[in-house]
Amino acid sequence: MTPGTHCFHDLFSQLGLGSEDHQIRRFVRTHSPLPDDVRIADAPFWTSAQAGFFRQASQLDSDWVARVDLLDVALHGPVAN
Repeated sequence: MTPGTHCFHDLFSQLGLGSEDHQIRRFVRTHSPLPDDVRIADAPFWTSAQAGFFRQASQLDSDWVARVDLLDVALHGPVAN
C-alpha cells in the first residue's frame, strides 16, 4: 500500500477492532473523551500490542500516522451523540 492510502476503517482493522461505521462510532463514544494529558498510546484501554503499534507508527513516521492522528483527535474531543 502506498503512503497515505489507509482509511480510518483500515486502522481499526489493523488494531483488531470492529471496523464498521457503527462499531467505530461506538468505540469512540465509549472511550471519549481522553484527558488532555493522556497520549493515545498511553490510554488504558489498549492492549500492549495496540499501544506498541501507536508508538511505532509515531517513531517511524509510518503511513499510519495520519489515521492515528485522526483517532487521537476523536478520542480527545467531545463525545458525539
